[in-house]
Amino acid sequence: MAEKTSYREQADQRCILQMREIAKGLPPACGDFFRNIAMTTRALTRLAYALDLRTFFEFLQTERLGFHDKPLTSFDDRDLERVSQRDLAVYVEYLTYYVKSDESDGDSFREFVNHDLSIKRKLCAVRSFYSFLFRSERISSNVTDLVPLPKIHEKPIIRLSQPELRKMLEQAATGEGLTEYQQRFQKITAKRDFAMLSLFLGTGIRVSECVGLNIDDIDLDENAFLVTRKGGNQAVLYFPPEVAEALADYMEQRKEIEPLEGHENALFLSMQRRRITQRAVQKLVKKYAAIAAPLKPRISPHKLRSTFGTNLYHATGDIYLVADVLGHSSVDTTRKHYADMTQERRQKAAEYVHLPDAEGNISADNEENMGIK
Repeated sequence: MAEKTSYREQADQRCILQMREIAKGLPPACGDFFRNIAMTTRALTRLAYALDLRTFFEFLQTERLGFHDKPLTSFDDRDLERVSQRDLAVYVEYLTYYVKSDESDGDSFREFVNHDLSIKRKLCAVRSFYSFLFRSERISSNVTDLVPLPKIHEKPIIRLSQPELRKMLEQAATGEGLTEYQQRFQKITAKRDFAMLSLFLGTGIRVSECVGLNIDDIDLDENAFLVTRKGGNQAVLYFPPEVAEALADYMEQRKEIEPLEGHENALFLSMQRRRITQRAVQKLVKKYAAIAAPLKPRISPHKLRSTFGTNLYHATGDIYLVADVLGHSSVDTTRKHYADMTQERRQKAAEYVHLPDAEGNISADNEENMGIK
């Protein structure tokens, strides 16, 4: 039986079910909050809020005497209003390192370390929750506004160089540099891996968009494909001839594979003949990147996306085109990520504009650069 719902719909359904299960162990107000934002947020966002709020309330229950040993499901609005600025300050420090019992094995413990970006995200979840309570007049003031968010320092964007890009694609096609164990599987998945990496590097799609592709989303006659973006919007994107060739080669092989029930229309399949998962794609990229770019250990599908964006911006200089193709909701997001390249272009401006020297002379080379005949 073919898939009755799209990959994205199935993923959203899983997130909703997981969020509801978490909400059962949280204060009732959390359920009200999730329902309030259901029409304005993605299911994945609400699941992230649920996970972060669970961390917060477990902290209150285990680390703050005023809430010690009270069941989370018994927290009412009066309890929520008792949370102080000091409680939140202690929570921020707590997030830097804490230990919890492992849910899969009650006799062992897991260590958690969060840095500025993760701490900011977790604190933003609490802020959003308390803003909902304050707007709904369930609490008299919003104490979370008194706690500053961590300042995030921009990190340089990691991308593949052209030699690294070529080497990664060569490895996917030939298996060169892989271990004997890896090569046994690579011989089976070579066409799939090469097509997938080519698609990332040739179109800049997200990993979630890649694994969600169906066979009938691809139009090899037009070198185009239909992609479902974040937020559920769909867009038609185009790929270069090299990607078309890689996809056509893989799709011929794909016809010979009999997928498991429910995965008949999936474009990229796992070794188990199921729609490939995001985690599997991340591991695939990491495997090839470990050899192609050994000094860049954090290469991920998103870094391949950044590589595409870099190459497109260098080729066109059109930040609006890059934003549109990458599916950014705001060009400011694109400009932020490619600010260093904008700086390079500004520096090049000095090569084209020249002034006369102190005696009013302009060299012949400078005259030519300035268009003076």
